[in-house]
Formats: sequence, C-alpha cells, structure tokens
Amino acid sequence: MPEARGASDRSPADRTAPRTIAVWDLPLRLWHWALAICVLAAWFTPTVFDRLHRIVGYTVLGLLAFRLVWGFWGSRYSRFRMVGVRLRAAPGYLWNLRRGMTGRYIGLNPAGTLMLVALLASLAVSTITGAMSVTVTFFGVWWVEDAHHYSSDAVIVLVVLHVVGVVLMGILQRENLIRAMITGRKRIGTHL
Repeated sequence: MPEARGASDRSPADRTAPRTIAVWDLPLRLWHWALAICVLAAWFTPTVFDRLHRIVGYTVLGLLAFRLVWGFWGSRYSRFRMVGVRLRAAPGYLWNLRRGMTGRYIGLNPAGTLMLVALLASLAVSTITGAMSVTVTFFGVWWVEDAHHYSSDAVIVLVVLHVVGVVLMGILQRENLIRAMITGRKRIGTHL
C-alpha cells in the first residue's frame, strides 16, 4: 500500500501547483448555462418571436423547479443550507469589498448568495407573470403585464451585475471564476 507523501516529500512543482476542489456538480453547471442562454433568448424575443419567447419562458420555469429541488437534494455546494447565514453576512461582506477584503469561499460568497436569491426571485416573478399573461383570465390585466415587464427588466439588470461581480471577484482573487463554472473546480489556497 503506497504511503501518503507529506508536504516535504513533494516535488517543488507539486508544492507550487494550485490545488483544486470539485465545487459545482455537472447538473448545476448545466442548469446555470442553460438558464443563461434562456434568459438571453427571452430578452431578445418578446413581440418579435412570441412562440419562441413562450417556449423559453416555460423552459425557465422548468429550470427554476429543477433548481429548487436541487437546492435540497443536490451535492454539497448546490444545496441551500448556507443561504440564511450568507444572506445575513452579505451587508458586512459588501461593506468590506470597498477595501478589497474578499475573504475566501469555496462555494458562493455572501454577495453571490444574495445575487442567487435575487435572480431566482425575479425570474420566478417574471416567468409566472409571463405564463399568467397568456391565459384567458389574466390576458391584458395591467398589473400582470407590469409585473412581467418590470421583473424581466430586473432580471437583466441583475444578470449584468452578476457578470460584473464575477469578473471583479476573479480579478480581486486572481481566479478564473468563469472557468470554474465550466469545469466545476475552484482553486483552494493552502490557508483553507
């Protein structure tokens, strides 16, 4: 049986190579990128390609349902178990970002958790009111149309903030977070 090598037994290349850990599982990564594609498609298709807009909207509803289920039964970093703790930490975390203090999180940091909740909530309102607006009961009802319009605008604003936040955090932490959401692996420091 091979013995485990200690830090002093490893070659210099092994000691300096960044270590990674599996964070986001394949179902979550597929969900993330499918949702990104659907949101963009939905944004550019209303009133021009109504049929496609509706199909994409119903797809987003299905994706939201999957995420809700996966938030309770998915892998460790897919679960919602830390959402409350991270949401309470979000104001302090955002305040500390002014000075470049990011902390190091394997999964979502408090700002990322806040963004997750905001995006899921606004997507839920947007898709539900969108589905309502094509029914006989709610077709042409002003508050349904307004809720759909404003929540859809909020989704796009949040998506832009999300992308900017990912890029800024990648720069501050010197890590390619986009690649991490493609591969599912994040770099871990020796201090963790």
